[in-house]
Amino acid sequence: MSTYAAYGAVVLLAVSLAGCRAEAPGTPAFEAVQAEVPEGMVYVPGGTTRIGSDDGLPDEAPSFDAVVAPFFLDVHPVTVAQFRAFVEATGHVTDAERFGNSAVLDPATKTWTLHEGATWHHPLGPVAAPAPDDHPVTHVSWYDAVAYCAWAGRRLPTEVEWEHAARGGRNAPGPYVWGTTFGAGGRYEANTWQGTFPFVNTGEDGFLLTSPVGAFGTSELGLMDMAGNVWEWTADWFRPYAERDRPFTPDATSEKVQRGGSFLCHADYCHGYRVSARSHSTPESSHFHVGFRCAKDL
Repeated sequence: MSTYAAYGAVVLLAVSLAGCRAEAPGTPAFEAVQAEVPEGMVYVPGGTTRIGSDDGLPDEAPSFDAVVAPFFLDVHPVTVAQFRAFVEATGHVTDAERFGNSAVLDPATKTWTLHEGATWHHPLGPVAAPAPDDHPVTHVSWYDAVAYCAWAGRRLPTEVEWEHAARGGRNAPGPYVWGTTFGAGGRYEANTWQGTFPFVNTGEDGFLLTSPVGAFGTSELGLMDMAGNVWEWTADWFRPYAERDRPFTPDATSEKVQRGGSFLCHADYCHGYRVSARSHSTPESSHFHVGFRCAKDL
């Protein structure tokens, strides 16, 4: 039985008999069915994964076991070209376009600013170069991401699903998508910050900003850019793991979880390209280092 396949193939999938994605101890029972992997997606097998890290940043602890049902996940973050097709088909106006600005790290002052005119099609403003079609779309809010996924017949992944996929759908210990070390033999596995953050980025990995999707290869599941390049929105509200079972009512200050790290991440700062790393922002906000990918139920 194949645990994953390229898009378009008909594969034998393991579907949870309980049909759940809830956190629970133990190993779920799965029933084998045939299904076609949607174009541009990969099959993520279900199983039990240890989520978080007790050795990472405070918001990654305490770690816990989660049972995850099988699902499909986009091969790579949604690209500029894909998002343009959505905009042309629907007339969607992003939150950044409505507000007239979006968050950019100013290279001169090394501070975050609301850059006037920064949008998904011109990430550094209207007088700068347009976003390349094969790069991840940025300057999209959580609401924009939800709208795109709904148009595509998909949804945002939960943060547990996202980490489960980053761990290969088999509870790989990490701390990285590819294993236990970063930059072994001088090889860069992800688009991250080299140098001294936030003052000097040497660009030794070949990129100072976003990179084309897939520029750093694929994971064992066939996923691209699950580390670095852009942070990715998930479906969940950001909460301490210790409070995940408590009642929660979001308010105007509540934030949504982002996963995966970005080209701004450095080991001495957020180290966000680890599989357990978390970031968060209010759902209407947008940034030049945040994008998304979609998931789909079987």
